[in-house]
Amino acid sequence: MSSTSSQDPRQRTIALIGPPNSGKSTVFNRLTGATQRVGNFPGVTVDRKEGSCRLDGQSVAVIDLPGLYSLTPQDGDGGLDHAVARDYLASGAADLVLNVVDATRLEQSLYLTVQLLELGLPVVVALNLSDAAEDAGLRTDIETLSQRLGCPVVPVAATIGQGIPELKAHLFGRLPCPATSTLVAHAPAVETAVKAIESQLGERTGPWCSSSQRWLALTLLEGDHTVLARLPADIAPLVSDHRARIQEAEGDEADSLIAGARFELAHTLASTTQRRTSEGRAVDRTDSIDSVVLHPLLGIPVFLLVMYALFTFTINVGGAFIDFFDLAAGAIFVDGFGTILTAIGAPDWVRVLAADGLGGGIQVVATFIPVVGALYLALTVLEDSGYMARAAFVMDRAMNRIGLPGKAIVPLIVGFGCNVPAVMATRVLERPRDRALTIAMAPFMSCGARLAVYALFVAAFFPQGGQNVVMGLYLVGVLVAILTAVILRKTLLAGESSPFMLELPSYRMPRLRDVLLHTWTRLKVFVVKAGQVIALVVMVLNVLSALGPDGRFDHAGNDTSILAQVSKTAAPLFTPLGVEEENWPAVVGIVTGLFAKEAVVGTLDALYTATAEADAPADAEEAAFSLTDALAEAVATIPENFAGLGALLADPLDLESLADPGVEETSPTLNALAHGFDGPLGALSYMLFVLLYVPCVAVLGAIRRELGWGWTGFVTAWTTGTAYIVATITYQAGTFAQHPESSLAWILALGITVVLVITGMATVGRRTRSAGTSPAALAREGRA
Repeated sequence: MSSTSSQDPRQRTIALIGPPNSGKSTVFNRLTGATQRVGNFPGVTVDRKEGSCRLDGQSVAVIDLPGLYSLTPQDGDGGLDHAVARDYLASGAADLVLNVVDATRLEQSLYLTVQLLELGLPVVVALNLSDAAEDAGLRTDIETLSQRLGCPVVPVAATIGQGIPELKAHLFGRLPCPATSTLVAHAPAVETAVKAIESQLGERTGPWCSSSQRWLALTLLEGDHTVLARLPADIAPLVSDHRARIQEAEGDEADSLIAGARFELAHTLASTTQRRTSEGRAVDRTDSIDSVVLHPLLGIPVFLLVMYALFTFTINVGGAFIDFFDLAAGAIFVDGFGTILTAIGAPDWVRVLAADGLGGGIQVVATFIPVVGALYLALTVLEDSGYMARAAFVMDRAMNRIGLPGKAIVPLIVGFGCNVPAVMATRVLERPRDRALTIAMAPFMSCGARLAVYALFVAAFFPQGGQNVVMGLYLVGVLVAILTAVILRKTLLAGESSPFMLELPSYRMPRLRDVLLHTWTRLKVFVVKAGQVIALVVMVLNVLSALGPDGRFDHAGNDTSILAQVSKTAAPLFTPLGVEEENWPAVVGIVTGLFAKEAVVGTLDALYTATAEADAPADAEEAAFSLTDALAEAVATIPENFAGLGALLADPLDLESLADPGVEETSPTLNALAHGFDGPLGALSYMLFVLLYVPCVAVLGAIRRELGWGWTGFVTAWTTGTAYIVATITYQAGTFAQHPESSLAWILALGITVVLVITGMATVGRRTRSAGTSPAALAREGRA
């Protein structure tokens, strides 16, 4: 085994692996603490969590591999995590493997342990959740289990830190250590085939270490084509021949025989080393809660109540800090930095680029920190408590109708608050196909930022019953999202829904330390990865909105900037959906909506009132900037926002405010809206476009982070095209009596376009599947 790591050639490496819900992340947190950093495994976007652990004064790298029940990749594109973990382990990059095993589900967990032993790896088993097993009336003979496995077994309760010092001592004592011999006895025909393939392989083991010959032979007999493709060509006929011989000799396929032998060994180990002494308190508690949570009639209402609480906490509690982060970041990175640049005599272009551009980008990223952080905090609590698995079970049947597993409902509901955490929440989905499909749906969930746009237009065009219009827009978004899922699962993402194999862990009380550490790690990934893209795009848009044709940077907020000029040129493109050329500020609003959807309101207000402000008497000279006053104002927003939290608990969407025509907008803006759009129909078409078109750069950055540039480009084109088609057909159908010929032409042309696009997507989907790949897998690797 190699004794090197990517960080330090003298530093040894421990690979941490275990099944989902085994407490693997908690063990990782206990070993590494705040030293964690998140990157990617080479060539893919699977998270690589790495930290350092002090063992007897020496620093050891700990690599947290994806949570897996088995090293065998699943069918289709869902095996990327499996392949990454398998390749890393078989490469010999780790000096030692720490296998976290769930003591409450010993037999299921030991299947992975058996595979690790077959790999010929030095293994230490951390028997986690030992306290929960005792509560459930389970007693494990640690010494016998260790003897049977041929490796140390250390009982731990990671949530309370019990057994961690003993685990560290065993880890240090096993570095370096010899590989553990395998225990699995396969069928005679399988063993014969393994020896023949090992002999043919020799040292030609591709990217895997030479000690993995036996594992490679077994993997090839299981039919793993991804491994076969990376080995010499003369191996394929030999494998095919021996698979046929095994079928003939044993009366069953090789993969079934191999898996059966592993399951039998796992069952024997568990049944001979663990016994139940009583039913246990945990079993009674879990059964009592599940009698309500999983009840055929009560399950969905309970789920909706939990999701309501999640939504309320994320948007309202997290949102209470948005103003603080917005004002504080603006004071430091925009106003404060700009004041310093002005004081030292920096030219305008430097101030715009550095303060307004880069500083403005940082400010936008900062505003998402409280919402994303609140989401991750809530999701971590739900995951650690054991409820998330129940939520997936309850909603699985309904979600399967559109080709998604039950747990996909969580990101979609979160999307009603903010699409950014919705995209990030798709990490709860194991299969890249499911993530890609859910991410394509998420932007159509009308986020809270769009509500500001609706409020402005409702005040101008729908003063009575405005809340009904807004609820209609929310429903349209849901319907378009469902339609998107139906189309994608028939074309680009065709395939069966994820097999419903779900393990329901016992309920546990989340530990504050682990929840906060896990939340911090996730949030840091978002800020570093997605924030880079967001800040860059916002900087470019800010510069374009301030730069004029004369090369000066004092055109922000008026119609002479390059951004405004480009919008005027593009205005005719929006005429079919009711935006006339003279109403070019509406086009600028669409462009600035890429910053954040609420920027549409600010843009329309600034441009529609520009003339009135220009004619108004000049105000007295502004007071000098004070960072202390600005930060004090930011801090003051926190208690103010929490003061209004009670009312929002009953109305998290704040729809009731829409029934009140007294919206806090200036009269010039409302008057300009009334004259700029073609009545309520034109306003409705514009709102539909805002509802459905490309999400803000924060969402695009999150999508890029999850699935790469390819899928980000597809989502951008799909959402914008859908918005244009829906808004145009709505306006043309509403004005059909005024110009029937042109309206009919537009409706037919767009209908034909839809058919052609869907046909093209189906063709691409068939070609990629026939080539043995899938758009979802390519997107997951950032190459779509």
